[in-house]
Amino acid sequence: MKIRQARMGDAGRIHYLVNLYAGREQMLPRTMLSIYENIRDFQVAVNDDDDSMVIGCSALHFTWIDMAEIRSLAVDEAAAGTGIGRALVEANIEEARTQGIVQVYAFTYVTGFFARLGFRVVPHESMPRKVWMDCITCPKFNCCDETAMVLDLIEGRQPEPFDLAQVSIPVVKIEGRPAGRDVPGGHELHQVAEDLEQSATTRHTRPLRLERRESNEE
Repeated sequence: MKIRQARMGDAGRIHYLVNLYAGREQMLPRTMLSIYENIRDFQVAVNDDDDSMVIGCSALHFTWIDMAEIRSLAVDEAAAGTGIGRALVEANIEEARTQGIVQVYAFTYVTGFFARLGFRVVPHESMPRKVWMDCITCPKFNCCDETAMVLDLIEGRQPEPFDLAQVSIPVVKIEGRPAGRDVPGGHELHQVAEDLEQSATTRHTRPLRLERRESNEE
């Protein structure tokens, strides 16, 4: 087994692996378009004797000058437990180091796996850039059951503080009106808008008030 940079020809196999686990609600799904657009994020694991046979994948997605997310980690079931997942994440981490990234993070259901690689659990509200770049459009927003974990790559340094000016906040309107309490999901969006307005006024980002849903799984 070896790890290499993904190529366009790998997109179909990446799509299959990611959505295999997404169908079991173990990760978020990816469309073919999303994979094509972000193919340069991916590292893949391939057989030594067949460079075209992808048996695992993982993506490193840069989210700011000093932060990156490890996402879409998936390994063929036939190769599970052979260290491929660890090798992929270690390749992501090494790439992040070469880019001078201060911190990598993951939102995951497999906390033990990432803990063994040195990641630690953090509250969702401590990751506002992730929340407002990705989570705001996620169907699990306000009921996320994944765990946020981070790994510091440069001792004594932390990522730049978050500022609302760094992201584009979606505006939802119904019949020319901002989303309100009479719109499904509108109450939460209305409160979010109020929080953002206050944050922009004070130039200080308060912890985001995200409700966590407890998993029914033991």
